[in-house]
Amino acid sequence: MEPFVARASALLAATPPRWERLVQAADAELLRRAPAPGEWSALECLQHLLDTEEQAFPVRVRAFLAGRDLVAFDPDAGGSPAGRGGDAAAMAARFTAARAASLDLLRGLGPGDLDRRVNHPELGPVSLGEMLHEWVGHDLMHTVQAERALLQPFIAGSGAWRGYFADHVAGAAPRG
Repeated sequence: MEPFVARASALLAATPPRWERLVQAADAELLRRAPAPGEWSALECLQHLLDTEEQAFPVRVRAFLAGRDLVAFDPDAGGSPAGRGGDAAAMAARFTAARAASLDLLRGLGPGDLDRRVNHPELGPVSLGEMLHEWVGHDLMHTVQAERALLQPFIAGSGAWRGYFADHVAGAAPRG
């Protein structure tokens, strides 16, 4: 396996167990709690990752391999209402299964596949290698976003230690 694909796959493989642990450890109320008005809860982040795992990233890998241009993915047009009523454990299990299938797909990539180029409807010419970078970054970004949502009530209850979390308070203007 190409070294970058192996590194990317290892990071992508780390995400489902992380989510399974989070949904086991946090209660439903905490998972559904938005960190600030207009921001996604942890459960909404998980639903988005599940939607992209089922409807975007592996679909795009197959498009690259077939030489077909990509179609736009609208995260708001998915069949699920962004984690509002979903069972977190069931969503995490579905995500784990979908990710396993995606990792199998990535294992099939051969030399030169990362250089394959197609057109993205909004971005223009893109390569499979660039999309794989975006996939890993997207995965990590939304998992961190979810953890930030889970963090908020603990910041609020930390009393004199609250100042240590200034960079992580939802809805606060960034320092600096």
